[in-house]
Amino acid sequence: MALLVTQMNFAALPKQYSDYKASKIAVLPIPYDGTATVLKGSDLGPQAILTASARLTLFDLEANLEVYRQGIYTAPSLPSRHNPIDMIDEVRQQAVPLFRDGKLVVGLGGKHLVSIGLIQAAMERHGDLSVIHFDAHADLRPIDDEAAYGNSSVMSRVHEICDAVQIGIRSMDKEERRKVDLDRMVFARDLQQHGVNAAGDALDMLSDTVYITIDLDVLDPCYMPSVERPEPGGIDWYMLTRLIRQVASEKRIVGFDVIGLVPQPHYSAADFLADKLIDRVLSMIFSR
Repeated sequence: MALLVTQMNFAALPKQYSDYKASKIAVLPIPYDGTATVLKGSDLGPQAILTASARLTLFDLEANLEVYRQGIYTAPSLPSRHNPIDMIDEVRQQAVPLFRDGKLVVGLGGKHLVSIGLIQAAMERHGDLSVIHFDAHADLRPIDDEAAYGNSSVMSRVHEICDAVQIGIRSMDKEERRKVDLDRMVFARDLQQHGVNAAGDALDMLSDTVYITIDLDVLDPCYMPSVERPEPGGIDWYMLTRLIRQVASEKRIVGFDVIGLVPQPHYSAADFLADKLIDRVLSMIFSR
């Protein structure tokens, strides 16, 4: 008999700081793994993140802020959908009222395809939206038919919705390479050689209103091994947070997602890193 897992609030916050009406932040867990091709388990990522978040220290030293005091509501996990098109539509329907009510929406994935529904929902509320995409992979495969609804075509679909820039990329196939707009893509090797300045021109292309999607494999596997397709040569924690801090200081961030965690038995450090990243991003946003 399967064990029943009771979903908890992010950071195990009491009702005082997790009530919907009083919260400025809404966390939406999306346990979708239907398009995994190499390693299953990212559908367990949202629950692992919520469980590990109970260990968070609720004070961000760098921002000098207790962001939980803004209120963090945790929505019920979305139901499992096998068909990716149905899943994207379900995500959009659930996220639209969160954006409409003025919440800063935090999506917990799941596979990267969930970002499409979140970005569609953000666009309904914020017409001038642009996206910043942190990832090891370009995800620019063709989108010729419904069968192409996979993780490798996520950014091809996002580019149909709004403008985007991509950061930390270090893997793509030859066909994707033909589609790359080099002005809007920052390779991990360039960040390694030139630091955050390598991303300056690309970040300048963002509109004033921004949504951030973070595939955890943007980080080097030595920091984040618990992903489906780890790629060597990734960026580190400080590079990632420095780039996001720069965006947060200049733009209005209305939502973000953290996706791609494949929890590993007896290794919860990666789960906690995802939590700390969420808390740090929120702290950088609200420290403005």
